[in-house]
Amino acid sequence: MKIIIINGPNLNLLGQREPEVYGSLSFDIFFNGLKRKYTTVELHYFQSNIEGEIIDKLQEVGFSYDGIILNAAAYTHTSIGIGDAVKAITTPVIEVHISNTFARETFRHQSFISPNAKGIIIGFGLKSYELALQSFL
Repeated sequence: MKIIIINGPNLNLLGQREPEVYGSLSFDIFFNGLKRKYTTVELHYFQSNIEGEIIDKLQEVGFSYDGIILNAAAYTHTSIGIGDAVKAITTPVIEVHISNTFARETFRHQSFISPNAKGIIIGFGLKSYELALQSFL
């Protein structure tokens, strides 16, 4: 099984950025732990702060991978383009958020990804990614 995690803007700062919201563990350390735990899954990772690069990556993997775990971060609430890319591909997408977006600012309550996602996992910290991975297994 071939799964990719795609992270959006500012998630490269996990472990440093707002630890009270996002925790103190870097994503690289977390991702390496996932790879060690799920040895039968071919796990890949991509992060970009640039909307177009996220769209390009979705189009690149969206017809050949078994699953995509997508945390588009702030682009979730602003990017019709990323929502359209998720709709255009055949690989199922699980939308993930580390924090409970519904407990935050009102603008974070809307997602342009959700209508085209297979499912949504919100608010379980980094464990949200593992829950998404388990949903594909």
